[in-house]
Amino acid sequence: MGAALSRAVKSGAVAAVVAGGVYRALRARQRPHWQRTNHVGRTVDLYAGPAAVLGTAAGAAVLPLPARTRCAAVLAVLAAGGCGAYDDLAGADDPRRGFRAHLGALREGEVTSGAVKLLGIGAAGTAAGALLKERPVDRALAAVVIAGTAHLVNLTDVRPAAAATVLALGAPGLPGGLAAAPVGAVAALAADDLGERTMLGDTGAHALGAGLEVAIVAGRGRAGLAAHAAGLVAAAVYGDRIGRRIARTPADR
Repeated sequence: MGAALSRAVKSGAVAAVVAGGVYRALRARQRPHWQRTNHVGRTVDLYAGPAAVLGTAAGAAVLPLPARTRCAAVLAVLAAGGCGAYDDLAGADDPRRGFRAHLGALREGEVTSGAVKLLGIGAAGTAAGALLKERPVDRALAAVVIAGTAHLVNLTDVRPAAAATVLALGAPGLPGGLAAAPVGAVAALAADDLGERTMLGDTGAHALGAGLEVAIVAGRGRAGLAAHAAGLVAAAVYGDRIGRRIARTPADR
């Protein structure tokens, strides 16, 4: 127990240091396309997003776990964060929200930034699941859990520190120390998020979800994965409806 706690503390500390350093470096040079108006009309930046991505990836990379597990975690975090960043920037003026809207546009031949994000995170989840599990059924369930958790954390990030709250509630008890990386990264950013100076955006929310989801997959068998997958599908359907309502407010957090 002592060794496991020590590994988790190290991972969280590395994640926090990297996330905090990246965030401060980005804020030193403000760029207009990385700014948004939040739910109360205040201008905030999106720099917490890239900081969360790199911090979480760094925290996962230093864990003394099997190479395939660490590779799956880093891959899922970077891919989810990259897809989220693309949607944050390319889809900033797109009023459509929710996977139904983007998949509907895709059926009509239009490739939206949201569709790229959904498909990209799904592909990353499939690749990470293949690294973490051996049997095809387990890999398929892992892909659903990985992509679904990233989507769920993003749906909850509608107000300051909402995603941090989800991580705080979901991370305790997950084995292997993998959950320490996203928790450490978001801890370094929480003060400015609560102070409404920055926001995670799709970039950070998806990356944090990816870090949490790999911890879930790595620590669960088939029955646990099936239960998580079923819950995430139900949450995605419900959350898609709520997300479209929230999108009518001035901010898309």
